[in-house]
Amino acid sequence: MPGYRECEFLLVLQPHEELWNRIMNIKKEFSEKFDCPVALHTKPHITIAKFLQYEMMEQRITTRLRMIAMGLPAFKVELKNFGSFPTHTVYINVLSKIPIVNTVKAVRQAQALMKINNDNKPWFITEPQFIVARKLLPWQYEKAWLEYEHKSFTGRFIAGSMLLLKRRTGDKGYQKVESFTFQNLPVETKQGELFG
Repeated sequence: MPGYRECEFLLVLQPHEELWNRIMNIKKEFSEKFDCPVALHTKPHITIAKFLQYEMMEQRITTRLRMIAMGLPAFKVELKNFGSFPTHTVYINVLSKIPIVNTVKAVRQAQALMKINNDNKPWFITEPQFIVARKLLPWQYEKAWLEYEHKSFTGRFIAGSMLLLKRRTGDKGYQKVESFTFQNLPVETKQGELFG
């Protein structure tokens, strides 16, 4: 049934075009140098949340995220050099973690809408970073980290919105659902009052 189609949703922060292109060039170079085509499949972003939900829930999710974004301020994201998760991932370090963590806290308010069932709970970022390449083979990681551990990189961008992407189960690429602009407005989200 069409409304019951499962979709994987991804809520992300994206850099401006110039920085996006610089990071894509790093990913391209990595891909060629370490025989890692998967590095090119993921586009530059910081994941805020990832979750599985039925497509028919999309409108309720976007309405809630729109409200959350209205109350959030834009903030500066600083990037510097590289880090790794030993044995499998190389990434660009994000220095300004606190505003991202605060954004994640705000988005968590909508987690009930992001839970398709008890086996598939939403995932929220705890260590923000820009992935260069992940799911590396041991030899790829070892060779790459020897080089990237000493490489320098700096970048910054203003996160003024968050972007919701989705892909239907079985599809390859994500498609854009909606961008939510941070407006820093005093938004009150009251749940129903119990005693009037």
